[in-house]
Amino acid sequence: MASAAGDPLLPGEGSGGRRLGFLPSTIRLKTSIWSELGGAVGDLGTYIPIVLALSLASHLDLGTTLIFTALYNFSTGLLFGIPMPVQPMKSIAAVALSSAHLTVPQIMSAGLAVAAILLFLGATGLMTFIYRLLPLPVVRGVQLSQGLSFAFTAVKYIRYVQDFSRSSSASTAAARPLLGLDGLVLALAALLFIILATGSGDDEDVAGDGTVRRRRSCSRVPAALIVFALGLLLCFVRDPSILRGLRFGPAPLRIVKITWDDFKIGFWEGAVPQLPLSVLNSVIAVCKLSSDLFPERAELSPARVSVSVGLMNFVGCWFGAMPCCHGAGGLAGQYRFGGRSGASVVFLAVGKLALGLLFGNSFVTILGQFPIGILGVMLLFSGIELAMASRDMGTKEESFVMLICAGVSLTGSSAALGFISGIVLFLLLRLRDVDYRGLIGGWGAGRRQTGNKVGDGDEDA
Repeated sequence: MASAAGDPLLPGEGSGGRRLGFLPSTIRLKTSIWSELGGAVGDLGTYIPIVLALSLASHLDLGTTLIFTALYNFSTGLLFGIPMPVQPMKSIAAVALSSAHLTVPQIMSAGLAVAAILLFLGATGLMTFIYRLLPLPVVRGVQLSQGLSFAFTAVKYIRYVQDFSRSSSASTAAARPLLGLDGLVLALAALLFIILATGSGDDEDVAGDGTVRRRRSCSRVPAALIVFALGLLLCFVRDPSILRGLRFGPAPLRIVKITWDDFKIGFWEGAVPQLPLSVLNSVIAVCKLSSDLFPERAELSPARVSVSVGLMNFVGCWFGAMPCCHGAGGLAGQYRFGGRSGASVVFLAVGKLALGLLFGNSFVTILGQFPIGILGVMLLFSGIELAMASRDMGTKEESFVMLICAGVSLTGSSAALGFISGIVLFLLLRLRDVDYRGLIGGWGAGRRQTGNKVGDGDEDA
């Protein structure tokens, strides 16, 4: 666990915060305000489809989810000091939108069960033990599989018409039209604009004399923010009548009534498949990715990240807010588009809170018209940024373990299955390195030496 001097939950000095000394150092700007605003919308390519689908198909209260996730964003930005994402629990959402079709109390039960387990693992220190025990190639395999999964989903968003009333990733057979306000040309234009503005995502150049300098493009052009603002504008152009569907005022808070049957169904159907993903992607992969992206900072404590996820859901799930977690994909997306401090997610929190308080659940009428192709473009960059974290494998053996882990995760649609495969493969490769002849020879020599000592003792007697 990180020492107190470098603890991620304690204020640290940031280069961009000297002018705003009254702010906690965790939310002082590290670059420019435009860069942090761009990072604020970096993970919405994942957030919006899932929350929209659950609002349409499972009657999740969007206003309540917006308010509570805003509070989560503000708290994690203030505490961790990096653009720590808050995303819906994807496996629970997938089950809720499948043929099982979980009810809202069952969805909340699943979130509470996962929260209780993560809170226990974090509070007891077991999560830190697991984090230190895992080999790096296996962690990289999990990150690679999640990143590629996001990228594959993003390509489907761009190429095919979506039906979020059934699923957050339900592509229809119809190809996306070439022209139109949600056409293929619009998505490709957004893709090209982001590439021209941000390049490969590096915000540093190494000059000929070895000095490091910042790229001008990444800090001055909030590409993701511009593209997202365009998407919001097109919502009203596509269907001006959505204004009539808006209702001012927040949704009333109600405590969700959960029966024992709801809890049993939520636990077995939702929590069990979600738990491996939460441990691997929401805690372990997030901590590792944060150390990759922010090497100047002390490494995040897995125990505290685990406790953070647990506490978030123990508050929000009782009121019907979508079960949420942190995610390596969201962190990669927010970093890719300029987020460098906790200010990024604090800006996002302000936006969510304003929408939740002003429009409540009626805001779903606007999100329903958001161009899905643009969401696909934003999700694509998030997935690629996460997948590129695996490029540091230095040997063929490490790459072999990573690729097997990622391949099994993708083909089996299970991070847990890929993780187990990676661990087994890693242990088998370690067994091959054992010098069995040396062990047998040493064991035999030891027995002969023991026998000689016994014989000498008999002669002395």
